[in-house]
Amino acid sequence: MENKVLAVVDGRNITQSDVFHLIQSIGQSAAAFNNPEGQKQLLDELVMQELLYSDALSQGLQEEEAFKAALAEMEKSLLKQYAMKKLLEGIDAEEAEVKDYYEQHTSSFTSPEKAAANHILVDTLEEAEKIAEEIKNGLDFKEAAKQYSNCPSGGQGGSLGEFTRGQMVPEFEQATFSMTPGSISEPVQTQFGYHLIQLESLTPAGTMPYEAVKAQAKEQLLLAKRQALYVAKRQELGERYSVEMK
Repeated sequence: MENKVLAVVDGRNITQSDVFHLIQSIGQSAAAFNNPEGQKQLLDELVMQELLYSDALSQGLQEEEAFKAALAEMEKSLLKQYAMKKLLEGIDAEEAEVKDYYEQHTSSFTSPEKAAANHILVDTLEEAEKIAEEIKNGLDFKEAAKQYSNCPSGGQGGSLGEFTRGQMVPEFEQATFSMTPGSISEPVQTQFGYHLIQLESLTPAGTMPYEAVKAQAKEQLLLAKRQALYVAKRQELGERYSVEMK
């Protein structure tokens, strides 16, 4: 794609690419400028920056000691960042390494016990018992939830989806995780009222398969490699150059 010149300030080009890079640097607010009017504002900003640059040169600001000190500090900081990037940029991991790492760290790739359930929430024990009796007599649980439940989930047949321990109030959690899939609980009292719970499924905790976590395993391995290289380099450089801790 042609990198169109949008303005020329004191002989220096400002291009479409310059505007694009400025949009990228803005971060979360970038979307507000991703339109013709917004890009015009950014172009005006780039023009102003170039005008300030020309004016600074004409005043000889680049020769001031404060500027030279700031430039030296910026160059030092940039060189540190560049050196760190050079140190770590070649680190990679082959498929066999990743799989071996996964097998040696399976405890890092576990999924917690999960339950999927529907529920009906009402205010009183009497209401819960009456609905439970209707369900025993043939009323579909999800239809009962739509008719009687005070919970917003009632519109979806009482569905709570899948959840793990710690996501529900203790009384509800204890009842749910002690049930058999397909069963319906007795009324369970919580701070919200009385619940009838229908357990759809219970998935035990276990190790996630390699293919499901391969990308995560690779990232963890690369992080471990980077940390090991960093520590080794720190020791090597600490022996090469003097360090006085005060």
